[in-house]
Order: sequence, then C-alpha cells, then structure tokens
Amino acid sequence: MTANAFDFDTPVDRRGSASDKWDKYAGRDIVPMWVADMDFRAPPCVIEALHRRIDHGVFGYTSAPRELLEVVLQVLRREYDWEVYPEWIVWLPGLVTGLNVACRAIGEADDEVLSLTPVYPPFLSAPRFQGRRLLKCKMVLRDGRWQIDLNALRSSITPRTKLLLLCSPHNPVGRVFTREELSALAQLAEQHDLVVCSDEIHCGLVLDADKRHMPIATLAPEVAKRCITLMAPSKTFNVPGLYCSFAVISDTALRQRFLKAMQRIVPHVNTLGYTAALAAYKDGWQWHAALLDYLRGNRDRVEQAVAALPHVRMTHVEATYLAWIDVRELALERPAKFFEQAGIGLSDGTDFGAPGFVRLNFGCSRQTLETGLQRFAAAVRARR
Repeated sequence: MTANAFDFDTPVDRRGSASDKWDKYAGRDIVPMWVADMDFRAPPCVIEALHRRIDHGVFGYTSAPRELLEVVLQVLRREYDWEVYPEWIVWLPGLVTGLNVACRAIGEADDEVLSLTPVYPPFLSAPRFQGRRLLKCKMVLRDGRWQIDLNALRSSITPRTKLLLLCSPHNPVGRVFTREELSALAQLAEQHDLVVCSDEIHCGLVLDADKRHMPIATLAPEVAKRCITLMAPSKTFNVPGLYCSFAVISDTALRQRFLKAMQRIVPHVNTLGYTAALAAYKDGWQWHAALLDYLRGNRDRVEQAVAALPHVRMTHVEATYLAWIDVRELALERPAKFFEQAGIGLSDGTDFGAPGFVRLNFGCSRQTLETGLQRFAAAVRARR
C-alpha cells in the first residue's frame, strides 16, 4: 500500500478550527510547523467510527471497551513480540499525564528525576510540578548521530535519583534506539535501582526500513519489572486531540503505586477517545502504511533542503515526523522568533533544553512543506 491510496497531498484548512497549531498565528502569514500534530485527516475508519458513535447520541461515563483491550494486546504482540496481560494496562487521558503521574508515584519530595536532553518539554517540567528535582544529562552528537552518553549519565546519578524518564523513539532528535543502547540503560537502572518511565508514543512512526522499535520493557522480565511504558494512538494515527493513551506496567507493586498517584486527580479517557483508538488499532493499518510512505518522502525532502544550506545542519530522522535542526552558527538570540519573522513557525530548542536548535514538523502536505522550506531557506541565506 502506498501513499497514493490515501490523499495526503490536499491541504486541509485548519484555520478557525480552534487548532493550537494554526490559531497561534491567526491573522499572520506564518506557516505553522511547530507543535507535534499532523495536518492530515485521521484514517477513514476512525472518522466513520466516530460518526457511528455520535449518531448513537448518548455520551455517558465510559470504560475502555473489552474489544479495545484485546486489540491493543494483539498489536503489542504482533509489532513487538510483547506478551502483555490485560491487568498490566492502565488507561490515561494523555502522555503528559502519564509523565506527571510517574514523577508523583516514584520517590519522595525532593528526590531526583533524570532526563536526557534535548527532550520533549514536559520531561523537563513534570518533576518540578510533582515536587521532584530534575537532573539533566546531555546526549552527545557523535559520528553524525545523537547518542546517549552513558558515562555522563552514570556520573549524574546520586542516592536521591529514583526515576529515569526515557523518550523512545526520541523526540526531538528522531532516534530509534538499538537493543545495545537500551540494554545499557537497563543495566544502569538495575545497578542504581531506578524506575524507568519510557514515553513510546512515536513507536508507530519508524521511517527507516532497516530499523524496528523495541520497547525497553521487552528486553527481559527483570527489566520490565522496573518499567512504566507509555503508549498511545495519538501520534501514529493523528488523533492527539481525542486524548486516549495507556501505560503498560507489569509489576504489581509498581502498578499499584502508579494507580494510587492517579486517584481523584486523573480524569477518565473520554468516550470518543476510546472509539478512535479501537478503530485505529483495529482497521487503520493500511492508512498507517501509506502515511509512513508519505512521511519518508517529506523527511527526505527536508534533509535535502537543509543539506543545501550554509551554516545549518541536521541529523538523519530515523523516526517521528520531526526534524531537529542545528542553527547555532546563525548566532540567533531567539531562533523561533527569527523564523517567525520569515513566515515559518518552528519550536525553539530552548524549550527542549538545547538553545540554538529548532524543531520542524514535516507532518503536512508537500505543498505546505515546500512553502515552509522556501521560507526557512530564505531566512538562513538572508542571515548570513
């Protein structure tokens, strides 16, 4: 199945739809390529399922449908050879909620949470919001690839460090971590008795044919016992605004700590979120294959465009629809503001713990992408 089987080329007008992504620049000639949602319509099966549910007309309190649970377990088994049991699943209204609950559940006040930077901004804020201290360890750019600095990570850990927040596949650097990298992290967690909370919501967006996502919890049962794995259909099937995600926690005691931290503060997943998740996981895979094909083309175009420019560079995007671009040589005080003035809205690296970088979302039509890239290139050339 190729991208031609579905229409990703026709831009969808999202202006005036209360879209965070587009309404940020309402009334301004700025192409929004910042926040991580795609401009594509959801899979037809999801839209049809939502229509059927709405036509039912009653929207009472809803639990996760049994069929959804069964389908999720099937997907985890098929995609990752992961045998997950129903009781391991904890439903959540979003990934960010899961990060905050994990920080609340693990350790005590002023204990430490370790995170690898650059990283998705809630990794940097969740510890503080939950009364924990944030430890940051920089990833290193080596041999043209972002890598985990195990020596730096090891030296960052103190007796107060209780939790490691991992983003895999990684947002924003687009890495698919290898078995060897994950095993080294797992060994470190074992040595220092750390719980690992792994954000894996981009696991369905691996673009390189020679790479495969591996949940860190699948390395071994003893690794799984210290893992909280967060997943969702939100990125893979472009339904983030429907707020349905889940945690996989195999260890009973760890799961009970997580559930206790949720009590009376975390709302249930909404009815339509469950509906969309079931339709996507059950019937959305042809659309998904076509999406990956289209995103590969967009990824290649972005890499080509950046490579042709002076003083900016990026590493290869193995997964996600996000390009992490190094603009430090442009000596910009506020990179995102600079590019907004050129008509393209990007995420500023400062929010990810890495000033001098920008993140570009290429989950959009080729027409939109070309407009954004033209503006990006014009801004870079005008600067130097």
